[in-house]
Amino acid sequence: MSSLVSSPAKYGRLKNFIDGAFTASSTGRHIPVVSPLDGTPLADMSCSTTADLDAAVASARAAFAGWSRTTVKERVQVFFRYKYLLERDKEELTALVSEENGKTRDEARAEIEKCIELTEFATSMPQLIAGEIMEVSKGVECRTERVPLGVVASIVPFNFPAMVPNWTIPNALALGNCMIIKPSEKVPLSVARLALLLKEAGLPDGVFNIVNGESDIVNAICDHPGIDAVSFVGSTRVAKLVYQRATQQLKRCLALGGAKNHLLVLPDAQPEMTARDVVVSMSGCAGQRCMAASAMLAVGPTDAIIERICEEARKVVPGRNLGAVINKEAKERIEKYITQAEQQGAKVLVDGRGYTVPGKENGTYVGPTVIDYVTPDMAVAKEEIFGPVISIMRVSTLDEALAIENANPYGNAASVYTRNGGMARQVIERASAGMIGVNVGVPVPREPFSFGGWNESRFGVGDITGKSSIEFWTRLKKSTVKWNPEAGTNWMS
Repeated sequence: MSSLVSSPAKYGRLKNFIDGAFTASSTGRHIPVVSPLDGTPLADMSCSTTADLDAAVASARAAFAGWSRTTVKERVQVFFRYKYLLERDKEELTALVSEENGKTRDEARAEIEKCIELTEFATSMPQLIAGEIMEVSKGVECRTERVPLGVVASIVPFNFPAMVPNWTIPNALALGNCMIIKPSEKVPLSVARLALLLKEAGLPDGVFNIVNGESDIVNAICDHPGIDAVSFVGSTRVAKLVYQRATQQLKRCLALGGAKNHLLVLPDAQPEMTARDVVVSMSGCAGQRCMAASAMLAVGPTDAIIERICEEARKVVPGRNLGAVINKEAKERIEKYITQAEQQGAKVLVDGRGYTVPGKENGTYVGPTVIDYVTPDMAVAKEEIFGPVISIMRVSTLDEALAIENANPYGNAASVYTRNGGMARQVIERASAGMIGVNVGVPVPREPFSFGGWNESRFGVGDITGKSSIEFWTRLKKSTVKWNPEAGTNWMS
């Protein structure tokens, strides 16, 4: 990374990546990138102009002609090599993710391991997109095949600097598209490192390009006539805006938004496993993930389980096994939610406010927080907090719990903890969410199964990973062929 740039920050000045090379923006405006772990200045990120985006799109469109004509079996060879390079540099990538996002090393390493799994899935594209052919009439054949869209854009968030980019990069490129990616201005370093690995793996110049910047570049991507499709991952508010703006320009768009995931805990739940899983789900990645448990629905007599949850939460220590939140503004926002809930009558059982890690006083940490006696009308029960906070709502019946879950506008995930298969089946069938867990706190599907929520957690059709992503990144071409004029003509030919 240090070879890319030069400035007083650790990694210097971060540039765009266009046509296979790091390229300075013409704007002259820069954004500081700071580590949430301890406040260390990491980089100065150059902000892009529309001229920079034009250059990236021109590079991608020029590369598309050759890349799309390369067979899928040839294209995936790049990703076999890319997978090897991710494995080779796993510890370096782990350190970079931790440094720029604030994750613990273990969480960052798990993120890189997921990147490897995502890439492994992409290498199976030759088998997954094999077309169909049938003789539909004497001497007449119909055939289907998957063809790439063209130049696509991927706009990614801060909470998974490497994994979410790899939700889109391997599949979209292996399927023959060329890509413009816009990383979060808070964590642009990992994507820059991925660009170097893709180049080392043999990806042709122009197939993958990076434009750095803020909301103005997001708008320009949505509007650009040379971009055929846009994927987005971030907050629901912005996902709606991106979806509306991109589709107004007649682009294909899949925009994933936020979440308010509910864990339903029944009285028969296994106490130790449930307590451990609830705490891991709400505090993993400092709660900064769209699959984190944010609201717990305690059904009936569950006091003993709640006590165990508090015991487990107290074992989670910022700076040791809990990472930082992304910046000072996030810390202040999260702590404001906790204070507001307390003022409204909720009871804070484990309090993570005002936490400072010795030796890392400039880091931005919030401790694990358990809030009991929350009511459905409180902000902590309704809004995405994006921090290590669990809000407990006490209900009498499963029907009451499901009514609260169904009423929330989001729909990423819901989980139930129980030893009763019938109760679990009810939650699977009745919860209004795209991803359901039974005794699983973070029900993220593994490849080849696809990631994607419902309701206001997703705008557009399809999922962003797994087999379902093939529909988004390609078009279906149908051909009908006849070579024997002597066969005559009927309605099928």
